[in-house]
Formats: sequence, structure tokens, C-alpha cells
Amino acid sequence: MRLLLTSDTHLPLRAKRLPDQLLAELPRADVVLHAGDWVDEATLDLLESRSRRLIGVYGNNDGPGLRARLPEIARADLGGLRFGVIHETGPAQGREARCAARFPDLDVLVFGHSHIPWDSAAPGGLRLLNPGSPTDRRRQPDCTYLTATVADGALAEVTLHRLPPRRPAP
Repeated sequence: MRLLLTSDTHLPLRAKRLPDQLLAELPRADVVLHAGDWVDEATLDLLESRSRRLIGVYGNNDGPGLRARLPEIARADLGGLRFGVIHETGPAQGREARCAARFPDLDVLVFGHSHIPWDSAAPGGLRLLNPGSPTDRRRQPDCTYLTATVADGALAEVTLHRLPPRRPAP
């Protein structure tokens, strides 16, 4: 099972559209996970229309329309692994222990908010993944997203994809 993980798309505030490289990944993914801060419903509509399966949550910058359509926390069994998706997990310091205590029933937690790619494991084995942002790199060198594979009940081939800089509009 191939996964595409993204978050913090912030359209149309941080970019006018999703990067072509990310859009090209949509038909390749069995499941797309979006960890919040869509900002506009059109991005949700786009991902729903182009994804085989979409799992998403709302973030702190998402208004009433998105909050009516998305949960704060989503959970799904994907290929024998228990996934959770949430936007915010608090400060980086102590994140693994805090999330392991809050989500003892999960194998993988996908989160957003910081725009900083993250891949770590908590005591007890909870894997924490943040794909960064494909549209707003903040203090990072590049905009990013993640792909991963679930095979034989295990998470494999977690790959951070760095996007080329956007060209200014003509």
C-alpha cells in the first residue's frame, strides 16, 4: 500500500496551487493523508476528487466550512497498522513521550502544524511523521511532503520529497 502524506497546504495564502510534483503523486497513492491547515475548501475538494482514499483533519487555520467536513483527529487501519492523523502535537521537546501517552493505541501518528519534517519513534514504538509543507517552507530549506509504503504490517520506504523552489508568477 502506497501512502502520500502532506499537511499545511495553506492555499491560496502561501501558494496559488499545489505543486505539480505533489499532484502527480495523487494517482499513485492508495491513501492520501493530510494533517490539516488546508485553509480553503477547494483544496479538500481537489484531493477528494483525485484520491482513491483521503484521510484528513482540520488545523488551527481552518474555518467553519472545513471543520464541519473534517475531524480534529482521524484514525484508520492501513495494511495492518493503526494510523492517526492530527494537526497539532505541541512543542518538539517531549513530543514522543507526550504522543505515546495520548495515543497508546496507534502505530503511526501523522501530524502537521510546524511545517518542519519529522520522523521519529516514541518509547514503545509509536512512529511520528510530519511531512512538512508543500507550499510554505517557513524556516526550512525546501517545501516538502512524504511518501511511504505499508507492507506486511510494517511501515517501509518513508521518503521525504523536497520540492524545487516556486517560480514567481509572470
